[in-house]
Amino acid sequence: MKHLIKGVAKFQHDVYPDKQATFKKLANGQNPEVLFITCADSRIDPNLITQTDPGELFICRNAGNIVPPHSNQTGGMTASIEFAVAALGVSHVVICGHTDCGAMKGAIAPETLDALPHVKEWLGHCRGATEVVREKYHEVGEAQLKAVTEENVLQQIQHLKTHPSVAAKLATGKLQLHGWVYDIETGDVLCFNDKTNGFAPMAEVYKS
Repeated sequence: MKHLIKGVAKFQHDVYPDKQATFKKLANGQNPEVLFITCADSRIDPNLITQTDPGELFICRNAGNIVPPHSNQTGGMTASIEFAVAALGVSHVVICGHTDCGAMKGAIAPETLDALPHVKEWLGHCRGATEVVREKYHEVGEAQLKAVTEENVLQQIQHLKTHPSVAAKLATGKLQLHGWVYDIETGDVLCFNDKTNGFAPMAEVYKS
Protein backbone atom coordinates (compact mmCIF):
# COMPACT_ATOMS: atom_id res chain seq x y z
CA MET A 1 0.00 0.00 0.00
CA LYS A 2 2.92 2.37 0.56
CA HIS A 3 3.43 2.99 -3.15
CA LEU A 4 -0.30 3.76 -3.54
CA ILE A 5 -0.13 6.34 -0.76
CA LYS A 6 2.99 7.88 -2.31
CA GLY A 7 1.20 7.87 -5.66
CA VAL A 8 -1.74 9.85 -4.27
CA ALA A 9 0.68 12.38 -2.82
CA LYS A 10 2.48 12.66 -6.17
CA PHE A 11 -0.86 13.13 -7.95
CA GLN A 12 -1.92 15.88 -5.57
CA HIS A 13 1.39 17.74 -5.67
CA ASP A 14 2.65 17.16 -9.24
CA VAL A 15 -0.22 16.09 -11.51
CA TYR A 16 -3.33 17.87 -10.22
CA PRO A 17 -1.94 21.41 -10.43
CA ASP A 18 -1.25 21.04 -14.18
CA LYS A 19 -4.80 19.78 -14.83
CA GLN A 20 -6.61 21.85 -12.23
CA ALA A 21 -8.91 23.52 -14.77
CA THR A 22 -9.96 20.14 -16.17
CA PHE A 23 -10.76 18.72 -12.74
CA LYS A 24 -12.73 21.81 -11.73
CA LYS A 25 -14.84 21.40 -14.87
CA LEU A 26 -15.34 17.68 -14.18
CA ALA A 27 -16.37 18.42 -10.60
CA ASN A 28 -19.75 19.55 -11.93
CA GLY A 29 -20.50 16.76 -14.39
CA GLN A 30 -19.25 14.44 -17.09
CA ASN A 31 -19.78 14.12 -20.82
CA PRO A 32 -17.85 11.06 -22.05
CA GLU A 33 -18.02 10.07 -25.70
CA VAL A 34 -17.17 6.40 -25.18
CA LEU A 35 -18.36 3.56 -22.96
CA PHE A 36 -15.27 1.34 -22.63
CA ILE A 37 -15.97 -2.21 -21.42
CA THR A 38 -12.89 -4.24 -20.64
CA CYS A 39 -11.45 -6.90 -18.36
CA ALA A 40 -10.68 -6.35 -14.68
CA ASP A 41 -7.18 -7.76 -15.28
CA SER A 42 -4.61 -5.57 -13.50
CA ARG A 43 -2.49 -5.37 -16.65
CA ILE A 44 -5.15 -3.44 -18.57
CA ASP A 45 -5.27 0.35 -18.24
CA PRO A 46 -7.87 1.85 -20.62
CA ASN A 47 -6.69 5.43 -20.21
CA LEU A 48 -3.06 4.45 -20.77
CA ILE A 49 -3.86 2.37 -23.86
CA THR A 50 -6.04 5.08 -25.40
CA GLN A 51 -4.07 8.04 -24.03
CA THR A 52 -7.26 9.66 -22.76
CA ASP A 53 -7.82 12.04 -19.87
CA PRO A 54 -10.32 11.81 -17.00
CA GLY A 55 -13.85 12.43 -18.25
CA GLU A 56 -13.30 11.00 -21.74
CA LEU A 57 -14.14 7.34 -21.04
CA PHE A 58 -16.98 5.82 -19.04
CA ILE A 59 -15.30 2.58 -17.98
CA CYS A 60 -16.88 -0.74 -16.97
CA ARG A 61 -14.61 -3.62 -15.95
CA ASN A 62 -15.23 -7.22 -15.00
CA ALA A 63 -13.66 -10.65 -15.42
CA GLY A 64 -13.71 -11.43 -19.14
CA ASN A 65 -15.14 -8.07 -20.38
CA ILE A 66 -18.56 -9.69 -20.27
CA VAL A 67 -21.92 -8.10 -21.06
CA PRO A 68 -24.74 -10.32 -19.80
CA PRO A 69 -27.75 -10.41 -22.13
CA HIS A 70 -30.48 -8.04 -21.01
CA SER A 71 -32.97 -9.44 -18.51
CA ASN A 72 -35.43 -8.08 -15.97
CA GLN A 73 -32.94 -8.89 -13.22
CA THR A 74 -30.92 -5.77 -12.49
CA GLY A 75 -27.15 -6.12 -12.34
CA GLY A 76 -24.22 -3.75 -12.21
CA MET A 77 -23.36 -4.09 -15.89
CA THR A 78 -26.97 -3.66 -17.01
CA ALA A 79 -27.41 -0.51 -14.94
CA SER A 80 -24.07 0.95 -16.03
CA ILE A 81 -24.77 0.35 -19.73
CA GLU A 82 -28.22 1.91 -19.43
CA PHE A 83 -26.82 4.95 -17.64
CA ALA A 84 -23.96 5.46 -20.10
CA VAL A 85 -26.12 5.08 -23.21
CA ALA A 86 -29.47 6.54 -22.16
CA ALA A 87 -28.43 9.18 -19.63
CA LEU A 88 -24.91 10.22 -20.62
CA GLY A 89 -25.54 9.73 -24.32
CA VAL A 90 -22.25 8.09 -25.29
CA SER A 91 -21.94 7.68 -29.04
CA HIS A 92 -19.51 4.73 -29.05
CA VAL A 93 -19.16 1.50 -27.08
CA VAL A 94 -15.87 -0.41 -27.14
CA ILE A 95 -15.62 -3.96 -25.86
CA CYS A 96 -11.93 -4.69 -25.37
CA GLY A 97 -10.55 -8.15 -24.70
CA HIS A 98 -6.87 -8.93 -24.23
CA THR A 99 -4.21 -11.60 -24.64
CA ASP A 100 -3.42 -14.12 -21.88
CA CYS A 101 -6.86 -13.58 -20.34
CA GLY A 102 -7.43 -15.75 -17.27
CA ALA A 103 -11.19 -15.53 -17.73
CA MET A 104 -10.91 -16.96 -21.25
CA LYS A 105 -8.69 -19.75 -19.94
CA GLY A 106 -11.41 -20.50 -17.42
CA ALA A 107 -14.08 -20.44 -20.12
CA ILE A 108 -12.07 -22.97 -22.10
CA ALA A 109 -11.73 -25.30 -19.10
CA PRO A 110 -14.72 -24.66 -16.79
CA GLU A 111 -14.02 -27.92 -14.93
CA THR A 112 -11.03 -26.17 -13.31
CA LEU A 113 -13.32 -23.63 -11.66
CA ASP A 114 -15.26 -25.89 -9.30
CA ALA A 115 -13.69 -24.11 -6.30
CA LEU A 116 -14.81 -20.75 -7.74
CA PRO A 117 -18.55 -21.26 -8.29
CA HIS A 118 -19.38 -17.60 -8.90
CA VAL A 119 -16.58 -17.23 -11.43
CA LYS A 120 -17.72 -20.41 -13.15
CA GLU A 121 -21.30 -19.18 -13.38
CA TRP A 122 -20.22 -15.74 -14.62
CA LEU A 123 -18.14 -17.26 -17.40
CA GLY A 124 -21.21 -19.11 -18.60
CA HIS A 125 -21.81 -15.88 -20.55
CA CYS A 126 -18.81 -16.89 -22.69
CA ARG A 127 -20.16 -20.30 -23.66
CA GLY A 128 -21.39 -19.09 -27.04
CA ALA A 129 -17.83 -18.04 -27.88
CA THR A 130 -16.28 -21.35 -26.86
CA GLU A 131 -18.89 -23.31 -28.79
CA VAL A 132 -18.28 -21.27 -31.95
CA VAL A 133 -14.56 -21.96 -31.67
CA ARG A 134 -15.21 -25.66 -31.02
CA GLU A 135 -17.35 -25.81 -34.15
CA LYS A 136 -14.65 -24.11 -36.24
CA TYR A 137 -11.62 -25.97 -34.92
CA HIS A 138 -13.25 -29.22 -33.71
CA GLU A 139 -11.69 -28.59 -30.29
CA VAL A 140 -11.26 -25.78 -27.79
CA GLY A 141 -8.13 -25.56 -25.66
CA GLU A 142 -5.08 -23.42 -24.97
CA ALA A 143 -4.15 -23.56 -28.66
CA GLN A 144 -7.43 -21.78 -29.45
CA LEU A 145 -7.07 -19.10 -26.74
CA LYS A 146 -6.65 -16.27 -29.27
CA ALA A 147 -9.69 -17.43 -31.23
CA VAL A 148 -11.79 -17.68 -28.05
CA THR A 149 -10.67 -14.22 -26.92
CA GLU A 150 -11.71 -12.69 -30.24
CA GLU A 151 -14.95 -14.65 -30.46
CA ASN A 152 -15.84 -13.64 -26.90
CA VAL A 153 -15.60 -9.96 -27.84
CA LEU A 154 -18.04 -10.59 -30.68
CA GLN A 155 -20.34 -12.60 -28.41
CA GLN A 156 -20.48 -9.76 -25.90
CA ILE A 157 -21.31 -7.29 -28.68
CA GLN A 158 -24.28 -9.48 -29.55
CA HIS A 159 -25.33 -9.48 -25.90
CA LEU A 160 -24.98 -5.70 -25.83
CA LYS A 161 -27.48 -5.37 -28.66
CA THR A 162 -30.17 -7.00 -26.49
CA HIS A 163 -30.15 -4.05 -24.08
CA PRO A 164 -33.11 -1.75 -24.89
CA SER A 165 -31.17 1.51 -24.59
CA VAL A 166 -28.50 0.17 -26.94
CA ALA A 167 -31.02 -1.22 -29.44
CA ALA A 168 -32.82 2.13 -29.55
CA LYS A 169 -29.68 4.15 -30.23
CA LEU A 170 -28.46 1.66 -32.83
CA ALA A 171 -31.80 1.89 -34.63
CA THR A 172 -31.47 5.66 -34.91
CA GLY A 173 -27.78 5.63 -35.85
CA LYS A 174 -26.72 7.41 -32.67
CA LEU A 175 -24.47 4.64 -31.41
CA GLN A 176 -21.57 2.62 -32.84
CA LEU A 177 -20.17 -0.61 -31.40
CA HIS A 178 -16.51 -1.60 -31.60
CA GLY A 179 -14.68 -4.85 -30.80
CA TRP A 180 -11.01 -4.67 -29.83
CA VAL A 181 -8.36 -7.07 -28.56
CA TYR A 182 -5.29 -5.62 -26.83
CA ASP A 183 -1.96 -7.49 -27.00
CA ILE A 184 -0.21 -6.98 -23.67
CA GLU A 185 3.24 -8.00 -24.93
CA THR A 186 3.37 -5.95 -28.13
CA GLY A 187 0.97 -3.08 -27.40
CA ASP A 188 -0.95 -3.86 -30.58
CA VAL A 189 -4.71 -3.37 -30.70
CA LEU A 190 -6.66 -5.51 -33.16
CA CYS A 191 -10.10 -4.30 -34.15
CA PHE A 192 -13.03 -6.15 -35.66
CA ASN A 193 -13.70 -5.22 -39.27
CA ASP A 194 -17.27 -6.09 -40.21
CA LYS A 195 -16.37 -5.77 -43.89
CA THR A 196 -13.87 -8.65 -43.70
CA ASN A 197 -15.51 -10.36 -40.71
CA GLY A 198 -12.18 -10.55 -38.92
CA PHE A 199 -9.78 -8.71 -36.62
CA ALA A 200 -7.08 -6.49 -38.11
CA PRO A 201 -4.62 -3.82 -36.92
CA MET A 202 -6.31 -0.59 -35.86
CA ALA A 203 -4.71 1.44 -38.65
CA GLU A 204 -6.32 -0.85 -41.25
CA VAL A 205 -9.80 -0.72 -39.72
CA TYR A 206 -9.96 2.97 -38.85
CA LYS A 207 -8.52 4.52 -41.97
CA SER A 208 -8.55 8.30 -42.04
